[in-house]
Amino acid sequence: MKKTVGRGVSTMASEGSRSFPHIGKLQESLGIELISMSNGKCSVGVKVDESHLNKGGVAHGGLQATLLDTAMGGATVSSLSEEEWCATAQLDISYINAAKVNSGLICTGTVLRRGRSIAHVQGEIRDQEERVIAIGKGTWGIWNGRPKHLR
Repeated sequence: MKKTVGRGVSTMASEGSRSFPHIGKLQESLGIELISMSNGKCSVGVKVDESHLNKGGVAHGGLQATLLDTAMGGATVSSLSEEEWCATAQLDISYINAAKVNSGLICTGTVLRRGRSIAHVQGEIRDQEERVIAIGKGTWGIWNGRPKHLR
């Protein structure tokens, strides 16, 4: 998948959460890839394989939850200054259609409104046929600097 990085994203780690856009170890273990991240938007993707399936033979809801949290969190991170830090405070998901093995899923997160201490974010997962698989909305808490309990 093509990857792009937006303007103003630092390539150095900092005390804030603005570091070079990346995917964490959990997402890597699920095969999730960063597609783009800049200016309050982030897209990630995954191809559904056998390891993602639930007992019903379709993609487990946890995969969609991880996609939404990752894309929506990435959208929030892309709106932060280098000194700021954020974390998911609330995430609501509606599962619309099942995703089957070999489905290519793209999840896009967008910051709807960003304040000093919270951001309201929405996300959507679509398959390669443009069917909506799941939608999400959430709130991210924002702090000046990394919280002491995470240092």
